[in-house]
Amino acid sequence: MDWLDALPETRVLRAPDIPGEYTRDESHVRGPLPRAVVRPRSPAALRALVRRAGEEGFTLVPRGAGSGKAGGCVPTPGSVVVDLSDWPGAIAVSPENLSLSAPASAPLARVREAADAAGLWYPPDPNSWPLCSFGGTLATNAGGPNACKYGMTRRWVRWVDALMADGEIHRFGIDSVKQNTGPSLVQLLIGSEGVFGLILGAGVGLLPRPREFLTVLLPLPDMALLPGLPARLSAAGLLPSAMEFWDSAVLADLRAHGPEEARRLPGEALVLLEFDDAGCSHAGFVEQLLEALGEAAANAEVATTGPQREALWALRRLTSVHLKQRFPKKVSEDVVVPRDRLPEFFARLAGSGLPAVSYGHLGDGNLHVNLLQAGEQEGEALEAALEPLFALCLALGGTLSGEHGIGLAKRTAFLRHADPYAIAALRALKQALDPRGVFNAGKVF
Repeated sequence: MDWLDALPETRVLRAPDIPGEYTRDESHVRGPLPRAVVRPRSPAALRALVRRAGEEGFTLVPRGAGSGKAGGCVPTPGSVVVDLSDWPGAIAVSPENLSLSAPASAPLARVREAADAAGLWYPPDPNSWPLCSFGGTLATNAGGPNACKYGMTRRWVRWVDALMADGEIHRFGIDSVKQNTGPSLVQLLIGSEGVFGLILGAGVGLLPRPREFLTVLLPLPDMALLPGLPARLSAAGLLPSAMEFWDSAVLADLRAHGPEEARRLPGEALVLLEFDDAGCSHAGFVEQLLEALGEAAANAEVATTGPQREALWALRRLTSVHLKQRFPKKVSEDVVVPRDRLPEFFARLAGSGLPAVSYGHLGDGNLHVNLLQAGEQEGEALEAALEPLFALCLALGGTLSGEHGIGLAKRTAFLRHADPYAIAALRALKQALDPRGVFNAGKVF
């Protein structure tokens, strides 16, 4: 692959100089060292990469910050990793259009800061936002706590710049909310995990920055109160911007082995509510909320100031880190169950005997179920260990992933459970857009 040295404006890494981090992301999936890692900074380099990949039969694996949780950026045998960390471009905010544009290489944290500096707000907030890249969130249709009110990343994307199989960079969409000229190639690319093309930049919509917040830590004396909370709040006309939860098993482990602030956590289950409505910090709103919660609000802790809110959210953020340190072989699944089936899900999970603890996004039924010992197995044994959880979610009308995607980690399960017609349609789209398998072949479907 001597031609790599001729790529313009590109840094190239070859074995043995490829760091081990390029063989993995934040999932349990591990891959081989790629043939090379390239960090391009020009369209000319991308054109050459696409042409060579098509001629020589290797695939290009896109990579942002490597913080994904489904193996989407993990190399496959003989692949070349395209690390977009050096891709050029600036973040620009348009207050007139309530929008922002940024290159794929921009850290999501910088995107959020740029919007905030203009008095505006970009709602998608995956828990990896301090680490992940903007492009990675587009490729995976990232979610987060705010999704229960503001939706996933897909809802906010207006246009994308993408490298396609012809070797050219195409812009799909415009900087406007309304654009109705047939099926949307923008939305096809968002969440596609790089199998149709490489997203190099995008324009997204913004909102005026919320001016008030109310954050409530809600210890529940009985786990049975947990599943019914979303319906209780909606019946009272209340829509949280975030509704997070911890089950009794997570709380027990945090109290026994977590940091000092976690050892004092009360309740059999725990919920973190946040509201950003105008007037939500006023006494009348708080009274309405506590009345709607009824007996569940007996030990509620209310925060309205920045430091108070940060202290409560710190408890949520430490959970994943704590479990990973305690159970390095755990496998974290982000399944989804419709909210009206949550009581049945928790009851059947408790009776299944699976060594699992769960926390996550109660407001939209996106549950992070951690199978604590599953990672000690590999291949078919691991698939067999995960199958009861997947089967339960699907039986209740749910799905295999809410925000992490499919990648390599869930590809086998996805192919086993998905509608064959849907798989055939996705493969037909792949053939139409990328007939030579240039982009992330072997992932998702």
